[in-house]
Amino acid sequence: MNFPLLLSRLAFFVVALIGLVTSPAWSANEAPDAFISRLSTTVLASIKADKTLQAGDVQKIMVLVDNQIMPNVDFQRMTSSAVGPAWRKATPEQKKQLEQQFKLLLIRTYSGALSQVGDQQVVMRPMRMAPEDTEVIVRTQIKGSGEPVQLDYRLEKAPGDGPGWKIYDINVLGVWLVQTYRGQFAREINANGLEGLIATLTERNQSAGSGKN
Repeated sequence: MNFPLLLSRLAFFVVALIGLVTSPAWSANEAPDAFISRLSTTVLASIKADKTLQAGDVQKIMVLVDNQIMPNVDFQRMTSSAVGPAWRKATPEQKKQLEQQFKLLLIRTYSGALSQVGDQQVVMRPMRMAPEDTEVIVRTQIKGSGEPVQLDYRLEKAPGDGPGWKIYDINVLGVWLVQTYRGQFAREINANGLEGLIATLTERNQSAGSGKN
């Protein structure tokens, strides 16, 4: 799997998600672009205020993800979409392992992105949606001293009394997270099956945790 390529193209993934941590309570009727705007405008201040996050402290990021971020992301949908058709054949235990290892992979892979935060600001791009839409794309740009970074979100309307919208995919510089991993995962599944994918993800995470390349 070409993980270095993913790291270089999707470096803002964790930066985007950490913005959820300090966001205040919201209304279930909040518009999707307002939802993303609020999250995005808090992310930079949140990271600047926490040196351990800027340093890419994986354990601290994991705690924040589990306690604050996952309720606002449809991570099962994100994982199942990345795994593709093989997800339907996976056992409940395999699905659990895939979600756990995929989450850990993302956290470890992108934790270094937090050190890149500087004087960036978020610019919301125009969006169109009908009142009945339950899935939308919200487009933004991260602007700083260098070239603007495209950062778009796929959102779904959350049912019940939870948050009005949930994130299920992120696009950085024209690359959708789920689509990119789907290609990587499909090659592993075709070669070694679901157990092979789980083993590869587990090995990669263990190597990252031990400091190996």
